[in-house]
Amino acid sequence: MTPVGPTPPEKRDAPDDGDQPSSGRGVPADGQQATPEGDAPSPGEQASSGTGTAPDAGADATTGTGRAQRPQRKSVLLRLDPAVHDALARWAGDDLRSVNAQIEMLLRRALDDAGRLPRDVRPPRRPGRPPRP
Repeated sequence: MTPVGPTPPEKRDAPDDGDQPSSGRGVPADGQQATPEGDAPSPGEQASSGTGTAPDAGADATTGTGRAQRPQRKSVLLRLDPAVHDALARWAGDDLRSVNAQIEMLLRRALDDAGRLPRDVRPPRRPGRPPRP
């Protein structure tokens, strides 16, 4: 019979909060960036650290044609209680949003209520698919 209870830190396959120092960039301290399943770049796609530019962004910047490049959106890994995730998914479904969009709306609202929402933040995205260019 297997023991019941929390797994001791030395037997865990991932560090718990505070077990290892954080680089503060969402990247493990050893420099390797974790990629969730399904988010790995395709063979022709270049992996980005979020600080570089798109491969053909220089062509648009020098010629002055095309749309201005938007800063890349940041990724954050959240470890949620399954019941909390299910509740968020139901709430997001009621509002016709993804769970990610629902979390962003909640975080924006909390930051605004606390007076910490930056002035230069873009307005929230509309629900649904983005408009065609």
